[in-house]
Amino acid sequence: MWNKDEVEGKADQLKGKIKESVGKAKDDEQLREEGEDQRAVGNAEEAFGKGRRKVGEAIKDVGNKIGR
Repeated sequence: MWNKDEVEGKADQLKGKIKESVGKAKDDEQLREEGEDQRAVGNAEEAFGKGRRKVGEAIKDVGNKIGR
């Protein structure tokens, strides 16, 4: 199950992609670059969220093994 960081990361990636596309269509270099930056932030945010989820799952697994 995705966590908040992963969801927000995906949303930022989508917003960035839209900005990039609009910037290209309107020949607006600044908007295109904003989109690229926003996508990069979204990628990082999603990666952080995935890492956080994996750590949480590992801790849960260890707790389950200790509890047996």
